[in-house]
Amino acid sequence: MRSQQLEERRSKRYDALLAAGVELLGSPDGPAVNVRAVCRTAGLTERYFYESFSDRDTFVRAVYAWVGTRAQSTLLDAVMLATTAEDTIAAPVRAFVELIIDEPRTGRVLLIAPLAEPALSRRGLDLLPGFVELVHAQLPDSADRQLIAVGTVGALTALFIGYLDGTVTVTREALVAHCIRLISEASMRG
Repeated sequence: MRSQQLEERRSKRYDALLAAGVELLGSPDGPAVNVRAVCRTAGLTERYFYESFSDRDTFVRAVYAWVGTRAQSTLLDAVMLATTAEDTIAAPVRAFVELIIDEPRTGRVLLIAPLAEPALSRRGLDLLPGFVELVHAQLPDSADRQLIAVGTVGALTALFIGYLDGTVTVTREALVAHCIRLISEASMRG
């Protein structure tokens, strides 16, 4: 019983640290992550930080992995719950928009932090195959299927980064409609 309570408290602290990491790594002013800021944001002491992470870079990578896993899971769930061919494209787009646009800090961690944070220099590339595979699965079999999937993910990534950093200034509805159209057109070309 006591060890279960101890594990539960440790898990809550870990989750609080990850949430603080999203807050700081996804800041609109750019990543500002150091151990003290993380602990202050999480309301924990450095002792608890080092209970879970060996150093700052390990922590940053853990936050990124957590957000990346959440994004992939969100997309997979949306695909699995789709009931029509149209929904197979629209549902993941809407789910991704909810995750990335409605939670802009999460979006910035996933899409912008790898460009600005040295500890994540290759992490964005590590997640790319998972997202490409999701698009790839929606395309008909063809010689260009992989190229179309990679190009589509690249285009979507640029659109979402632009929306998050303010260089793409359209309504949310226009963004969703364009992304759905982009994937639909890709599936017709595939």
